[in-house]
Amino acid sequence: MSTAPSPPAARAEVAPHLALCGGMVVTSLDPVRLAAADVVLAGDRIASVGVAPAGVARRDCSGTLVLPGNVCAHHHLYSALSRGMPYHLEPPQDFLQILQRVWWRLDRALDERSVRLSALAGGLDALHAGTTTVIDHHASPNFIDGSLDTIADALAELGLRSVLCYEVTDRDGMAQAAAGVAENRRFLARPRRLARGMVGAHASFTLCDDTLQACAEVALASGVGVHIHVAEDGADQRDAEAAYGMSVVGRLDRAGLLGPRALLAHCVRVSGQEIAEITSSGAAVAHNARSNMNNRVGYSPLVHGGVPVALGTDGIGGDMITESQVAFFRAAEAGAAADPGWALRRLAEGARIAGRSFGEPAHGTVAPGAPADLTVLGYLPPAPLTTENLSGHWLFGISAGQVRDVIVAGELVVADRRSTRVDEAEIAQQAAREAKLLWARLEEIPPHPFTPKGK
Repeated sequence: MSTAPSPPAARAEVAPHLALCGGMVVTSLDPVRLAAADVVLAGDRIASVGVAPAGVARRDCSGTLVLPGNVCAHHHLYSALSRGMPYHLEPPQDFLQILQRVWWRLDRALDERSVRLSALAGGLDALHAGTTTVIDHHASPNFIDGSLDTIADALAELGLRSVLCYEVTDRDGMAQAAAGVAENRRFLARPRRLARGMVGAHASFTLCDDTLQACAEVALASGVGVHIHVAEDGADQRDAEAAYGMSVVGRLDRAGLLGPRALLAHCVRVSGQEIAEITSSGAAVAHNARSNMNNRVGYSPLVHGGVPVALGTDGIGGDMITESQVAFFRAAEAGAAADPGWALRRLAEGARIAGRSFGEPAHGTVAPGAPADLTVLGYLPPAPLTTENLSGHWLFGISAGQVRDVIVAGELVVADRRSTRVDEAEIAQQAAREAKLLWARLEEIPPHPFTPKGK
């Protein structure tokens, strides 16, 4: 049964319930549009952008910027409890060893409680940074069945919108690979109010042809795309050539995984031919500048091509304001001649990807009928702020620390920098206790033995 989003049906008239008054409104990031206006909310929608009618509850937004909520196009929420995590093995010498000695050990240490608290802690981090949608890529090989429900429930508790998937991989055995496929299929069968799904897959070098085919079949039957790591490091390409005699992107194309709903993370070590294949397929790319720099894997040549490129954090928190700034500066360093509006266009692309999952083409804009996912920044510009120079203010003056309010689906979920739904101090205490237990389990787990062909 297909779960592809249907066009929005005619909606019953809903009375306005809140007006954000007196702010400077960024109605669009691509192209940039600003308006001094009130934003009126009705249900989960934006009712109007203009002058708030009488009788509607007002929230004073004088001296603020009202923006579309940001989207993290590639996250790993399960990494939230890894901050400060002890490490006593030999230091990794390359990207594969980073996976074997750090992340593939961490995901095997996860259980239901640590997955839930990772989602709560990581979700709060995202909301406080003005991120209203997280596109997450999850792995917990010892807790697969029901893991996506656990994450969806935790994020719904916070009021955060999400697009979730389970990372299918052969590295832990074919039984776990089949369980990962089944988890994606099961989750996709029941869309939720604030959560949608994709089919998750790790990377070509940990997936045999049969497993790739199984992922493609679930994606096709469910009407969704595949969310997969692509050529993050040269090991992915070496394995594809050694084991299959073709490129990574060629393998994905042969398996039927490319297409306009596909989301390809990283795409660092791709050839000119692969770039052409991605471009013609209509697939989107999630660029993760800080993660690529941290792992020393290189710089994606797709970032300034004709492919739709969004931004993700790859698990380095949920702050898309900082991510967009670093991505721009990295692009400038690479001599890619990025104009200041480049960062805003990348954020707008993330919103378009999320909008496709929810069947909301106006997602990421502040316009009548659009989903009411908004961020209110307490930003007092020291220089004139206009449509023409918003990108300069974004890169050199705006920060996540200025986020005051966050609205998701018409609900004020962060007000005056505090969650309106959960006890943040209690979650932090629970997460800290759980992190200690997680780290203790991690100490008993050796480096992962999986090694790709062509290493």
